[in-house]
Amino acid sequence: MCEFFRNKVVLVTGAAGSVGQELVRRLLSAKPAEVRALDNNETELFFLGERYRETHNLSIHLGDVRRLDKLEDVCQGVDIIFHAAAFKHVGLSEYHPFDAVQTNILGVENVIRAAIRQGVARILFTSSDKAVNPTNVMGTTKLIGERLITAAILVNRGSPRRFASVRFGNVIGSRGSVLSIFAEQIQRGGPVTITDPEMTRFFMTREEAVQLLLKACVMTCGGEVFVTKMPVMRIQDLATAMIDLLAPA
Repeated sequence: MCEFFRNKVVLVTGAAGSVGQELVRRLLSAKPAEVRALDNNETELFFLGERYRETHNLSIHLGDVRRLDKLEDVCQGVDIIFHAAAFKHVGLSEYHPFDAVQTNILGVENVIRAAIRQGVARILFTSSDKAVNPTNVMGTTKLIGERLITAAILVNRGSPRRFASVRFGNVIGSRGSVLSIFAEQIQRGGPVTITDPEMTRFFMTREEAVQLLLKACVMTCGGEVFVTKMPVMRIQDLATAMIDLLAPA
C-alpha cells in the first residue's frame, strides 16, 4: 500500500490534530514527493514542523479551510487530499452551530472546489459515526459533508477524480475523546458525566483510523462511504471500568 503514495504530493488538512499528525507520520514513511500539512492551529503546526525539521518532503501551511483562496494556492500540484480539518466536539457545535457550518460544511465545499480547479485526483473526507441518523449539529454537518463529496462525483461524472468519505468512531487517544474526558474527571475526583447510561460508542485507535483512511484512498472508485468493524461498548460500562482502573484508592 505504501507504494501507492510514493512520489505523490499529498495535502493533509487538520494536520495538527491527533489523527492528522499520525497520518502525516505514516505518509512520510511511504516516501511521497511531498506532504503538505495545513492547519489553523499555529502552535501545534509549529511543533509538527519542528518534529520533522530534518525531513525534506514536509511543508507546513498555516491556514483555514474556510478560505477558498488559500486552499486553491496550497492545492496546486497536489495528487491526493486527506480532509481531516473539522469542528468535532458535539457540545461546542450545539452552542456554536454557525461556526460548525462554516468549517464542517462550507469548508468541505471549499476543499472540493479547490481540488476540482487544481485537478486533484483523489479526496478522502473524514466523517463520523455520528453522521448516521444525526441527532446533533456536529453529526448533521458531517452527514452534509458526506453528501457534498458524493455530489462532487455526480456533477463531475466521467471525470477521473475519485472522492470518498471515511467514517470514524471514537478515536482512542485523540484530544477531547470520551476516554480523555472521563480520565480527567476521575483524576479530579468526579463526577463522571454521562448523558445516557444506555448510550453506546464505537472505538478505534489512531493507528486504525489512519490505516482505514489509507486503504480507502487506494481502494476507492469514487462516492463510497467507508466504514470498518469497530468494537462497541455501553458508555456506562466504559465509565465503570475507567473508575475501577483510575480512581484513587
